[in-house]
Amino acid sequence: MKHGYYLDHSHELKEKLLSAVPRDVLVALHQRSALRHLFVAGRQYLFLGLATAALWQGRYPWLWIPAVFFQGLTVFNFTILLHEVVHHAVFERPRRRTEGLLGWVYALPSGISRTQFTRWHLDHHAELGSTADDPKRAHLSPKRNARWYKALYCTPALFPIYFRAAAREAATYTPELQRQIRLERRVTIALHLAALAAAFFFGGFWVALRVYAIPVFFVFPIAFTLNRLGQHYNVNPENPANWTTLVRGSLVWDFLFLDSNYHLEHHYFPGVPMYHLPRLQRVLDPFYAREGMEYQTYGKLLRGWFLENRAPHTDWRRDLA
Repeated sequence: MKHGYYLDHSHELKEKLLSAVPRDVLVALHQRSALRHLFVAGRQYLFLGLATAALWQGRYPWLWIPAVFFQGLTVFNFTILLHEVVHHAVFERPRRRTEGLLGWVYALPSGISRTQFTRWHLDHHAELGSTADDPKRAHLSPKRNARWYKALYCTPALFPIYFRAAAREAATYTPELQRQIRLERRVTIALHLAALAAAFFFGGFWVALRVYAIPVFFVFPIAFTLNRLGQHYNVNPENPANWTTLVRGSLVWDFLFLDSNYHLEHHYFPGVPMYHLPRLQRVLDPFYAREGMEYQTYGKLLRGWFLENRAPHTDWRRDLA
């Protein structure tokens, strides 16, 4: 049974945020455009197709390295599009059937269950700050603060780590929900195996390796880990306003991560669609200054995580123990 930990500890924060963002600006930030969302989704499928074509061909091997990274990153970004569906940030009004279809379309490339992703993520929002009820923190965050163990998340080992975490959380769900998750997972895995088999049959071993195996098993984990570093690892446990990492936006990362690098702003106002989050950060800049919060970059986060071996969900400004 979940208890709504974040809501219980964020009443004062909510009042501060509503004072920090003018009402008319907040209303504008919550405006959703299905066309804008579908344009981004279509662009991702275009990137996926172009990267696949570049990896399939053998005439220009110099294209393989950039294409393999772009392929893996694009596969990861479909989870960001699914995330928008979870928060009903696609259409101006909820459309259950269409959102359900989009959930399938966005879950398939990464091989996850749309139902579990939805339940997992909404529980994460409700239980943020809890060591036991937030599924991300309870089951997926590294429990061993060792560099070699953290590095496993950047390798194919991420998949057994993730699916073990998902299984532990799913064990708390109702039998009906567990059956739905198992069905969706089997469908997505079957389609992935079919895609791999098709690449091997039509292109051979090396094509299958370039088009599917390396992007999915080696690049996807890197994108996942880097994105996750900007979520809840460098925080201030004593201030609910900073239970999420404040990451400075940039045109490059906004493009590469589909604005999911604005994770703090997303937790403040989950209904704001991804393409409005950069503006929300600019509006909240004076609030961050008043709260004594410091902007992070992915370079700083990588240094703190691996080189300085900082522990997750702690304040990295403090001296190492």
